[in-house]
Amino acid sequence: MTQPAAGPHLSDRQRIHWLRLIRTPNVGPASFRDLINRFGSAETAIEMLPEIMMAGGASRLVRVPSVAEAEAEIELAHKCGARFVALGERDYPQTLKRMDNPPPLLAVKGTTAVFGLPPVAIVGARNASLAGIKMARTLASELGRNGYAVISGLARGIDTAAHQGSLGTGTVGVLAGGINRPYPSENAGLCDEIAERGAIVSEMPFGWEPRAQDFPRRNRIVAGLALGLVVVEAAQRSGSLISARLAGEMGRLVFAVPGSPLDPRAAGTNGLLKDGATLVTEAADVLEALAPLVGGQPFVPARLQEPPDFNATPPTVDSDRARVIEALGPAPVEIDELIRHTSLHPAQIFMILLELDLAGRLERHSGGGVSLVEPDL
Repeated sequence: MTQPAAGPHLSDRQRIHWLRLIRTPNVGPASFRDLINRFGSAETAIEMLPEIMMAGGASRLVRVPSVAEAEAEIELAHKCGARFVALGERDYPQTLKRMDNPPPLLAVKGTTAVFGLPPVAIVGARNASLAGIKMARTLASELGRNGYAVISGLARGIDTAAHQGSLGTGTVGVLAGGINRPYPSENAGLCDEIAERGAIVSEMPFGWEPRAQDFPRRNRIVAGLALGLVVVEAAQRSGSLISARLAGEMGRLVFAVPGSPLDPRAAGTNGLLKDGATLVTEAADVLEALAPLVGGQPFVPARLQEPPDFNATPPTVDSDRARVIEALGPAPVEIDELIRHTSLHPAQIFMILLELDLAGRLERHSGGGVSLVEPDL
């Protein structure tokens, strides 16, 4: 396995404050990044949160987890055999690092050496056919024998088959809940097996019970971890198609296994093929398409929006905030468009968007778009 490049290592104190900040309500990966860029550390950002939230129009301040609570979560994770790996550290997955707004902290149970293998995701229907399960297991097995790590979401059906097919070679399971809350519960034993040669990962708090809205977040990480994503079976409206869309937006390759037009479980995969996904009937199709990426040619991720230098920013006044809020609406707009329309300094725009985000008034969309959230009446 190729070892990840060495990177900076957080101190115990920094890791605690990183965990406190990312566990704070309204703080997501994008606002976390902007806060660190603006204030230099999570500890300072936490001190500034009340002021920023009030500037964004928050009706009430959110509660920041205490140092003791962060320490307790880290200790519970350790007792479970997991640890928190920070963005930029040596053991953080390199492919995930290159996605738009990666999770700042990732709970990992197992061996991080699996992140040194070229990764490919396999996803599909929970109510998969026997043929689909056999196909997923065969693809995973052959990809694993060719040196790939197989990524999936530990769901029933195709996900389970993909993990089972690559247990001996290295697989990564992504949880929608906390690192100690496998879903479905019947896959708890499979999680333990995966951790022996691969890894289980989660961005959610320890002990978190997954909700419906958490699965798209899980799908985003599945797509972000991989160079390419294979959909084996998927209905017309399914989480697997969400994963495929996210993978495409991130610049990952999207593959699909064709199925019978009479089987509704193949409607989504056949639709992906019509939209330009690479057809897969055997592992060689995936290996051939991914070979240039694995062979050293540069991987081109989706365009990332880098925050400007906040230190060179003119002060933000209420009239500037009003101009930005007036320009925003329920439809997503690109940040570059917002800068051109308002003629404000880019750092001013980033700061105002950060204020709105932390106040719960902003929604961030894949690809860098933002929209205004209507206040509750």
